[in-house]
Amino acid sequence: MQKDFVLEWRQKYAFNGMLLYVSSTVFVCFLSFGLRQFNPRTDVPVWNALFWIILLFTSVNAIAKSFMQENRGRLLYFYSIASPQGIILAKILYNACLMLVLALICFVVYALVLGNLVQDIPMFLLSILLGAIGFATSLTMIAGIASKAANSSTLMAVLSFPVITPMLLMLIKMSKNAIDGLDRSASFDELLTLLAINMIVVTVSYILFPYLWRT
Repeated sequence: MQKDFVLEWRQKYAFNGMLLYVSSTVFVCFLSFGLRQFNPRTDVPVWNALFWIILLFTSVNAIAKSFMQENRGRLLYFYSIASPQGIILAKILYNACLMLVLALICFVVYALVLGNLVQDIPMFLLSILLGAIGFATSLTMIAGIASKAANSSTLMAVLSFPVITPMLLMLIKMSKNAIDGLDRSASFDELLTLLAINMIVVTVSYILFPYLWRT
């Protein structure tokens, strides 16, 4: 984790690139909504869906570099000084922190440009937290698998779709309840499902990554 934070602090191009992607995408959405006279009451599902689509593509672009940026010599060095379980947990924790920061920035920019429609802010922030952790846990392991292939970017996009889709559906429903200001008990099932998915993915990554690490 320290190595990844130091590299990100020194280079900054990856984080700044993600910020540029988020801000430009939100601005394009603002122009599109402005042309069709955006109505907050009737376009809440559109507002919510676009937010998670932006966050999804941001996470894919940000987490794809987790293993792709590591050259073979550095991986051999890590193999000699650290356990595979430590490597995957460190990558997941780093990507979770990165995604949480990007998700909060995305929400702030999105709310400032397109207007804040969320009535239950704490529940919406909780969905962002679960989404950031879920994207980090799922995509980190997929990035590790894709890094072993020649066309890693394409393989990551193909592998991530069936894994992310059910999680994305739960997040959209939970955040929609927060936007509408429904009772928090209405999101209890989605909350438990997301927690279970995150725990399962972390456990599976912890168990299976050593086999991937040896290839």
